[in-house]
Amino acid sequence: ECLEKTDLRAHLINSLRSSFESRLLHPGAETTDILTQYVSAIRALRVLDTSGVILENVCEPVKAYLRTRDDTVRCIVTSLTDENSSELSEELLQGDTKTIEDVHTLDSDNEDDEGEWMPDPIDADPSKPSKSRKSSDIISMLVNIYGSRDLFVSEYRTLLADRILSSFNYDIAKELRYLELLKLRFGESHLQFCEVMLKDVADSRRINTNIHSKIESSEQKPEIEIHGMILSNVFWPTFREEKLELPEQVKSSMENYTEQFKSLKGSRTLQWKPHLGLVELELELEDRTLSFTVTPARAATIMYFQQKPRWSLEELSSAMHMSSSMLRRCLGYWLGQGVLKQESQDVYVVLEKNRGGQDLQDVVYDAEGESAMATSQDQREGELQIFWSYIVGMLTNLDSLPLDRIHSMLRMFAMSGPNTSQCNVDDLKRFLEKKVRDGELQFVSGKYKLPRPGK
Repeated sequence: ECLEKTDLRAHLINSLRSSFESRLLHPGAETTDILTQYVSAIRALRVLDTSGVILENVCEPVKAYLRTRDDTVRCIVTSLTDENSSELSEELLQGDTKTIEDVHTLDSDNEDDEGEWMPDPIDADPSKPSKSRKSSDIISMLVNIYGSRDLFVSEYRTLLADRILSSFNYDIAKELRYLELLKLRFGESHLQFCEVMLKDVADSRRINTNIHSKIESSEQKPEIEIHGMILSNVFWPTFREEKLELPEQVKSSMENYTEQFKSLKGSRTLQWKPHLGLVELELELEDRTLSFTVTPARAATIMYFQQKPRWSLEELSSAMHMSSSMLRRCLGYWLGQGVLKQESQDVYVVLEKNRGGQDLQDVVYDAEGESAMATSQDQREGELQIFWSYIVGMLTNLDSLPLDRIHSMLRMFAMSGPNTSQCNVDDLKRFLEKKVRDGELQFVSGKYKLPRPGK
């Protein structure tokens, strides 16, 4: 009412937009901070203007800028499923039963409260129905930044997989709770693969218990105790790949675990991902005993020093089938923990006695373990490569096609699998242009075609 009487509505919108652009919409601002301010703005401006028009006009530049950031979707999904986040997780925990799709399919002509109808302000966007503006909740508005639920579901699936494999915990009660809440908002069908993933964890717990019961009752027990996480590969996102040759005693224990699994499951077997998971270690040195929980690569690195106390970088890299850059990071971790020392250039030895005065501050290593999942860029390249076989089939049958036609046909036939997400036109165009540069495609008169054999 105050805004209407003072006629300062336009001034307020311009002032807020300018403030957002100068303080938030630049590379120096963290994506999480931009999202926090965006959510706060939604709440405040809804109180100021129930029509939602001021909110729409003020926050449009923020939405456009968030679309340009690579980590926006991950930040939103992380905040939604983080119980320590006071903003978005609260919205999810409210348990609103209206799905995102329901919010965006509201018909502006279907007015339930005709007696309370009020016309939109003059500065409202006529292309957007007032009903959807007033009823969209915060989660729906965040999803609407991209206009698609698929991106968020795909990101949640990757985040869920990363959480399961980085913590390696069979307790999934919290994840089940968040999954049920997300199903209310995104629909059950969109989260079926995540249900299978959590079922895999529950099944792994039961299978692991049975296997260890059999191992305990057997006469020959493995040297190293192993607890497996058995995954249905088709339903999980793409894993990060890494070469790693484990020590013999570890491989022997893994083979024993596989044999016990075969005896339970008949003809089924296990394909191990030796670089994924966690290892609990207890290191006994001359004057101290140390306990660690580390990645398999770091555990394997220090275990090789049981064979001999001194290794060169080249020798150890060859023995472990690991790249020198990755091995340096693993060795750097043990240098930082005071377990190894660098004797000379690229030669490392076990530090049996802690001399107390060693300065470890100059040692640089990764304090955090790597994500178990492939990077989004690697996943995207893999997905586009899968699409390539479809594209070759199209062009073989139809000779030549423009970009839009190829994209529409891919959406129809190739974008429905569990390990693929939606491919936008820009991504496809860059992919096809690379194929043209590599000589695998030709671009003639606005259409793509396969090169003729022999040319």
